[in-house]
Amino acid sequence: MPRAKGHRRALAMKKMRAKQLDWTPQPPVPEFVPRRGTGSRHCARTWPTSHLTGRQVKLVPPGHPEKKIVFVIGDSHLRAVVDEDVAIPELPFCFSFLSVPGGAAADLRMEVRHLTILWTPDLVCVCAPGNNLTGNRTIGEAAVDFDALLLTVHSRWPKVFVLDFPPRLTIPMDLQELLRNEYHRVAARMGLPYVAVADHLSLNQLNLWCPDSVHLSDTDGMPILIDLLCDAAFCQLAPPPPEPTASPQTPPRPWTPPSPRVAPRVVATGPEPLPRRRHPRGWTVVGQEGKVMCGIEPLSGCHFECAGTPLVRQSDPIPSNAVWFTSAMLDAMEEFAPSIGSDSIAVPPSGQVTLKNAVRDQSAVQEGAQMPQKISKGKCGSVPFLTVPCVSVPHVSAAQSDCDHVAATRRDHGGTGLVKVVRGSFH
Repeated sequence: MPRAKGHRRALAMKKMRAKQLDWTPQPPVPEFVPRRGTGSRHCARTWPTSHLTGRQVKLVPPGHPEKKIVFVIGDSHLRAVVDEDVAIPELPFCFSFLSVPGGAAADLRMEVRHLTILWTPDLVCVCAPGNNLTGNRTIGEAAVDFDALLLTVHSRWPKVFVLDFPPRLTIPMDLQELLRNEYHRVAARMGLPYVAVADHLSLNQLNLWCPDSVHLSDTDGMPILIDLLCDAAFCQLAPPPPEPTASPQTPPRPWTPPSPRVAPRVVATGPEPLPRRRHPRGWTVVGQEGKVMCGIEPLSGCHFECAGTPLVRQSDPIPSNAVWFTSAMLDAMEEFAPSIGSDSIAVPPSGQVTLKNAVRDQSAVQEGAQMPQKISKGKCGSVPFLTVPCVSVPHVSAAQSDCDHVAATRRDHGGTGLVKVVRGSFH
């Protein structure tokens, strides 16, 4: 008989859910395998039985009452020390022990409540009971019992610290770590120091445990536990470091604005530098903005006025209204704009300029002096020329000059100005 439609739908739904989950099997968690210790331990002796808990109990008084006393409360891990199978090194303090083999936190608390001792310990060490791993059903119950034990001990003696229990090879390590963390949390809540032990006992060294895999061996394991106990007791009994003396507080100073930073002043010692000598033939450019440029070499033998900036020698005063030309400059001007009329200038080969015809019209000279200055620029090769109307310059005899200069004022019939040539010296 063929399957119904609902069966096929159910198969399709299972396949779809399997794709959505995409479940892959995880590797199996390895099971805990107990191990057996290889160390040795002395045979246990019989102790008196307590009528409170029904367990064996033994109390060991201090060997040197004149020293500081450390009272240790624990379970069967202290049996080897109480029976003196493992020696304790000589220290500036002595120990007294209360051992309850097989006792859990509740058993230790019962024995401490009804304990009567004739000495007052300076320090009390509570060995965390490892028997609560099997005596309690949950970790929470073990933490409650341990909290009650610490409260009872701390109510009788003020200075208390906790020593962790040694790990066991018969119980999973994660369960022991949970119980160890709970003990540590309870001690921290009460402000008591907690000394770890499991970090100093390697699980790979089986000689640290005796064949029952619970107790430490007398030859290898117990010396480590005793060293940890002695070190912790010594640290707790050591005098606290002196508190740093507080220096007398000075009254706060009123706020003052920060002083301005002053740049360091460099004082140069030695001979004073001589002033820089100017070149005797140097030129100074005086412009409208008042800037001065020194050491500018003029053009080859040319003295002219360019763009309203006069070029004068450094040792000469700035002329008010006169321009001095050389023979080369006059030749260039004559070639570019030849003179018209009888007022022509002849330049002899010696470089001196002579006047052929004197000025005929004095009124024309005065007229040229009153005309506004006009500057026209042109090009004659690479030498610019200027035509500037100037006033007449007083005549100076040739005998008084060392170097001849020419001042020219020329009248151009085109209306550009007057030119007058004067031979004399320029100082």
